[in-house]
Amino acid sequence: MGERAAAGGGKWVDVAPERLPRWLANFGARHGSYTEEGLTVIGSDGASATLHEPPGVEPVEAVAELIDAARAPRRLGLLLARKGAVAVGIADGVELVASKVDTHYVQGRTAAGGWSQQRFARRRDNQAKAASADAAGIVGRILLPEVRSLAALVAGGDRSAVDAILAVPQLSAVAALRTGRMLDVPEPRHAVLVSAVAAARAVPILIREP
Repeated sequence: MGERAAAGGGKWVDVAPERLPRWLANFGARHGSYTEEGLTVIGSDGASATLHEPPGVEPVEAVAELIDAARAPRRLGLLLARKGAVAVGIADGVELVASKVDTHYVQGRTAAGGWSQQRFARRRDNQAKAASADAAGIVGRILLPEVRSLAALVAGGDRSAVDAILAVPQLSAVAALRTGRMLDVPEPRHAVLVSAVAAARAVPILIREP
């Protein structure tokens, strides 16, 4: 279960769909018997938790509906990208059923005043463009043929790298499935992609204490 600060106060936690009933029981134990208002549960001590649909789940109106919808199997596309590294996959339920990971050398930045800085910057830009083009090709091979079966595309890593990949016109059908949330992941590797399946399926919950 991940946890991160929420803008405006409170915190976000990510809960696996299968753990939601247990999580709600624990919320009640900590904050007293709770009432439900749509997707928000409010404890007797004033604490609240608002559940949000995870990627690929259509809007619902009640907590019980969300639990059922979140646990239902669905196929998700995954695109993780950072400088020179990309991981692309398809998750069917909790399983990663297709994947490709690739790395492409991109030089780091140099301090101002370094030798031939303009030439270095051009070289670095060309390397970044080549990496983005290669990554777009992988997305085209892995995700594009299956795009009609995907409920959503979940991206992670560096937003500018992901944006550059999905800007390729041939990937417009894949880009249209992209969800708003970006997963915070390290440099994409196969193990990171496997872990991203759970993160992509998790139900985001906004908790506010009294």
